[in-house]
Amino acid sequence: MKKYFIFIAVCFISLSNYVNAQNKLYEIDQDSSSVWSLFKYDVNTTWHGVKHAFTKPVTWKGKDFAKLGSLVAGTAVLSLADENVNEFAQRQVSDFPGVVRDFGWYFGSPQNYFMANAGLYGFGLLTKNEKVRYTSVLIISSSVTTGFLQSLAKNAFGRARPGTDLGPYNFKPFSSEGGQHSFPSGHTVLSITMAHAIAKQFKNPWVKSGIYTIGAIPPISRLIDNAHWLTDIAFSTVVSIIVVDSIDAFLKKNNAHGLHRDSSISWNFTFSGNKIGLIGSF
Repeated sequence: MKKYFIFIAVCFISLSNYVNAQNKLYEIDQDSSSVWSLFKYDVNTTWHGVKHAFTKPVTWKGKDFAKLGSLVAGTAVLSLADENVNEFAQRQVSDFPGVVRDFGWYFGSPQNYFMANAGLYGFGLLTKNEKVRYTSVLIISSSVTTGFLQSLAKNAFGRARPGTDLGPYNFKPFSSEGGQHSFPSGHTVLSITMAHAIAKQFKNPWVKSGIYTIGAIPPISRLIDNAHWLTDIAFSTVVSIIVVDSIDAFLKKNNAHGLHRDSSISWNFTFSGNKIGLIGSF
């Protein structure tokens, strides 16, 4: 999984000459612009989304660090249930549908994940659909961020996978062994990132529920496959949601793709000669 995020990072670096020339998100006519212009706009938007995610902690205040502490503490407490949940999951192996396990593995694999998003983005780009392009940009921006963080954390923590039978508290920091790369879950990071980014584009609770249900398949299948502990899944889920929400708020604040203009009306008095007027700007 690590090599795919390295590849994505190289692609971003190779585009740095262009994106560095843009010091902020800019606006273009989404309807009349060429496909190439829209692509450049999306690259710039993606870059700024990723940059925002990585620089946001610099502006954190006390309450933000308190939330981080709560996440860490909550994960530590939840780890008390890791072994029991793992034992329960292993008792379900024989009854768990093989097709669901296969879907969970393939959907959460980086190569298939990015191919699916490339197809989604390609459709949005060729049809000039701002909503689809925005969703795809949100997905890739969040995926690059969460993917990099989980790759870094996997190596830094070196937590043993359940299948090694070493227990949930065995750590070998910076180990190159695949069996020591349990925390956090890469499949969960990618599937929840995509599911949450797509679900945010819909208001219907049933549609949202369906999307989240599909997104939950890879994490559950990884538990059944004895590849991750419960806390690997839980921590990855929370981080993915936080990153998606942060980038989504940033893009909306900057009216990315022209979809989030401020619809409020500001009223101002105007005086001209012997006339007094009230003008509404919107």
